[in-house]
Amino acid sequence: MAKGKFKGKPTGERTFSSEEELAAGTSAGRPRTFKKQSEKDVYDKRGEPEEEEESEDFAKPKHKGTEGLIEIENPNLVKPKNIKAKNIDIGKTTDISRREREELEKQKSHEHYMKLQEQGKTEQARKDLERLTLIRQQRAEAAKKREEEKAAKEERKAEARK
Repeated sequence: MAKGKFKGKPTGERTFSSEEELAAGTSAGRPRTFKKQSEKDVYDKRGEPEEEEESEDFAKPKHKGTEGLIEIENPNLVKPKNIKAKNIDIGKTTDISRREREELEKQKSHEHYMKLQEQGKTEQARKDLERLTLIRQQRAEAAKKREEEKAAKEERKAEARK
């Protein structure tokens, strides 16, 4: 046997196809990519072109492995929904999850509480307003006292100059 560039077996032997094998097209060493692909018969027995009966709407999905052989009725099995952009309903509202709904309720209740707080209708707001009035009174009294002391001090200075 002739030796060639590529090894066909792990034994280290390299072989070439004979001229007869090449002519017949039955070479064992031919790479799989060079095999002739079986072409579809586009014409039926009468010689007229066949029409394809399958359309996009009625195309059967291809199954992997034994998936197509066994019928499964699993209610939890989610089938992928392929929706085209032109078929999307923009006005459709989606259902929100429990967590999202609770989060929205929490935000709404907080906003409502803050509104009541601004209007002074909550207990905490009333206490804050009472504290503020007391502080304002104390500050007003302190400012009045400072003014009196300042006026008294100026009078003393004026008397001392005379």
